[in-house]
Amino acid sequence: QVQLVESGGGLVQPGGSLRLSCAASGSLFSINRMGWYRQAPGKQRELVASITSGGTTNYADSVKGRFTISRDSAKNTVYLQMNSLKPEDTAVYSCRGAVYIGATVYTREYWGQGTQVTVSS
Repeated sequence: QVQLVESGGGLVQPGGSLRLSCAASGSLFSINRMGWYRQAPGKQRELVASITSGGTTNYADSVKGRFTISRDSAKNTVYLQMNSLKPEDTAVYSCRGAVYIGATVYTREYWGQGTQVTVSS
């Protein structure tokens, strides 16, 4: 019913930039929060950035000032602009859409397949 497809990952040198895209399709009317998560080998998945239907954003402390989440509603696409990349940013980045009925309570969630980001010399 709902499909999220990420793109834009790849290999980049430290200090470089990448722009990830998440294209959504299907029955999207109820989704009111989109987010980017990442998971590195041997570590738990963590929230990188999120954006609400009203445009409110939040970021993990580790990426504040370097990453920017944005959306293009006409294209049903969410972006993650990543600048000043560090080796510790290396991970699989996944897109998530969710239906929230409160600040922290959700009833539905959908995940993309993930895209690999590798920061290395």
